[in-house]
Amino acid sequence: MEWLSAVRKAIEYIESHLTEDVGVSDVSDEVHISPYFFSKGFAVLTGFSVSEYIRNRRLYLSALDLQKTEDKVIDIALRYFYETPESFTKAFSRFHGATPSQVRAGAGINVFLPLTIQISIQGGDQMDYKIVPMFRLKLIGFERIFNIETSQKKIPKFWDEICEKYANNVYAGKEPANPCEKAIADNCIGEYGVCIDDLGDGGNFRYLVAGRYTGGEVPEGMTLYEFPRGLWAVFNCVGPVPEAFQKMNDRVFKEWLPGNPDYELCGNATVEWYDCVNGEKTDPDYHSAIWLPVKKKQ
Repeated sequence: MEWLSAVRKAIEYIESHLTEDVGVSDVSDEVHISPYFFSKGFAVLTGFSVSEYIRNRRLYLSALDLQKTEDKVIDIALRYFYETPESFTKAFSRFHGATPSQVRAGAGINVFLPLTIQISIQGGDQMDYKIVPMFRLKLIGFERIFNIETSQKKIPKFWDEICEKYANNVYAGKEPANPCEKAIADNCIGEYGVCIDDLGDGGNFRYLVAGRYTGGEVPEGMTLYEFPRGLWAVFNCVGPVPEAFQKMNDRVFKEWLPGNPDYELCGNATVEWYDCVNGEKTDPDYHSAIWLPVKKKQ
């Protein structure tokens, strides 16, 4: 499905299911897009995560119910999936700046209307990308599960943890002291960061700090992952990371996907590539890249 049409259809679906138990996986299934891709693109286009948008819309509708009906607070709380009046009152007060009883008595509310998605692609630098056919790619690395909404803050800490625990000796040129350090040296672990959306719960995904697998022992605590042969859109980034990645991601979902007549996203995993030979990640001219699996549009 064309990207903007998918996001608009997703918003329509959310709006018609706000009093039902709906989450990221339900919405992404409706538009046939990976939960990871959909969540990422939705946040870029709207400025809200999917769950935040659903929560804000429910809190606005609950305020209207308080103003227009005599329904009990507990009934309104349950209608919008709050388990207790206390949890509802806490979220409601934080959002509206007034308690449910105050709103029922006439206090003002925070208006949060359904989103309308419009894209205005303005002039600027041409995106540096290419479509590349790639052979099967087998990677080895350290894995951790992250939540989509908190991953931007937590993944850099995961990298720091891996470097401090395993990689500093190797990066300093010393001989590997254990199987993990040997695997890092043999497979250049740290060249890739891989997001894999295959857990099936919509909110979490696997992330690998990885390198290209060259064979040999897979130490305890490490895992293998293989990409099938296929087409990839490779977007070159210049600048310190993760800032350069975040800027390029915004452009991909705001400019490249909406305006691309030939390709669309496919698969359930993406790759970050890091130049492990030239420069430091904090350098203003550091080179990295984002790899996205794509297919030709029908």
